[in-house]
Amino acid sequence: MITHESKRASRVFLLLFTTLLVGCDHATKLAVMMKIGAGDEVQIVPGVLDLRYAKNDDMAFSLLRQLDHGAPLFHKSLFLVAVSLVVLAVVLSAWWKRRSDPSRALHVGFALVVAGAVGNVIDRILRGYVIDFIHVHMWPVFNVADVLIVAGAILLALVAQSRSSSRDARV
Repeated sequence: MITHESKRASRVFLLLFTTLLVGCDHATKLAVMMKIGAGDEVQIVPGVLDLRYAKNDDMAFSLLRQLDHGAPLFHKSLFLVAVSLVVLAVVLSAWWKRRSDPSRALHVGFALVVAGAVGNVIDRILRGYVIDFIHVHMWPVFNVADVLIVAGAILLALVAQSRSSSRDARV
């Protein structure tokens, strides 16, 4: 039987976990800012993986660059902060609606997505851009927050798929 205390402990754990992940994201960004200059790179696996400091004033995969017709950076930055906050609000709302769900995987998935989104939103608000630094060759440069968002989305998709398969099996 799940008690009120165990539910509360789980929620406190998820809050601390999410906060820790945001801290990890920003600690890595700070380390890169302090140790790797703009345009420099540190090879980890030559020809495959390196670290390089990059200011990303666009969104994932440079999608806004396709729409950018000389708009001032300030306007683009405000737009991206607004969009990011709306998306974050939608994710938080979805998580809140499922707060009683017993699935730990579901809650960890939401925590990962929220932590990544918060990490990048903080960058956009404080700097006007996101710091990216992980470069897997043949892929755009990204950061820990991006990894958290993708990992969380994959986990949420797996939970949804598992539930869908269970429902199909019962029919």
